[in-house]
Amino acid sequence: MTKLSVNINKIATLRNARDNDNPNVLKFALDCEAFGADGITVHPRPDERHIRRSDVMDIGPRLRTEFNIEGFPDKRFMEIVLSVKPTQVTLVPDSPDQITSNHGWDVKANFSLLCATVEKLKEASIRSSIFINPDVESVEWAAKTGADRVELYTEPYASGYSINKEEAIAPYIEAAKKVRSTGLGLNAGHDLSLKNLRYFIEQIPWTDEVSIGHALVCDALYMGIAEAINQYKQCLL
Repeated sequence: MTKLSVNINKIATLRNARDNDNPNVLKFALDCEAFGADGITVHPRPDERHIRRSDVMDIGPRLRTEFNIEGFPDKRFMEIVLSVKPTQVTLVPDSPDQITSNHGWDVKANFSLLCATVEKLKEASIRSSIFINPDVESVEWAAKTGADRVELYTEPYASGYSINKEEAIAPYIEAAKKVRSTGLGLNAGHDLSLKNLRYFIEQIPWTDEVSIGHALVCDALYMGIAEAINQYKQCLL
């Protein structure tokens, strides 16, 4: 079954709105595990507007499931991940001032950087994943870096789902087939929700992991985090 990694950035954003520790980010991560999440994702940005370096250090040793850290591989980020040594590091091409990830890597143009970063992660026994757009060329170049997985950027799929879901999923199926043929693992994330997740998995059942934060946390405001995790897991069956 496809694994569900819960992105808890939004919980840190809520905490940071007040100068206190409510909600407690570590407790929330551990509760997500207890409620059935297969992993926890964080994206510590340089301005620490949500997840802080201290959060990463606190969460890493306490998790029993997988820990996935996303980010741009600058010096600061690599110091964090090589210190914590999570299960997986997802490399994203975000600039420091981006609100959220909005595109995958141009892997060919950034090939040297990605190869060097993947090699450092391999030396630390950390699984590497490269965040890419759903196109075959990106998959081919990602495979050449030696990465373990790719994560397909799914915002275009989510945006097109309600208009024409068959058309929206088509490039993802093509890219996912190429991923499978190269031997890479397959992750997916960004704007996946209870509305569109089940269809994505039905069409690409060999997806290893989905990382979901914003939609899941929004749903949890109405149904509670335990039930939200349960419903997302049901979409992955």
